[in-house]
Amino acid sequence: MIRHIVFFSVPEGGDADQIEAGLSILTENPHATLLEIGRNTRSDLYDEKVDFVVYGEFEDEAALAAYREHPLYKKSTALVRPLREMRIAADYDTAKAVRHARPTD
Repeated sequence: MIRHIVFFSVPEGGDADQIEAGLSILTENPHATLLEIGRNTRSDLYDEKVDFVVYGEFEDEAALAAYREHPLYKKSTALVRPLREMRIAADYDTAKAVRHARPTD
């Protein structure tokens, strides 16, 4: 599985609701197994630069590529790109991730 995580910031005086509406279009993209759009709760003590998080799960690289080629992705990008300030994205294969699972009782 591929996890796709993207962080966005809203410029000072920007319209967060409009950005959220544009990002929410992504949730209808059929190539994601799971796609969430969340506003940052600002609970981190050291950094408040991120306003939105896009979290997606995809079966494989081909599904992620299809997601990026879908018209809904392109529509969302066209709406959000001129409104947002910062965008940072990362994708990783969960099968290759370093992990520690806690034992369950």
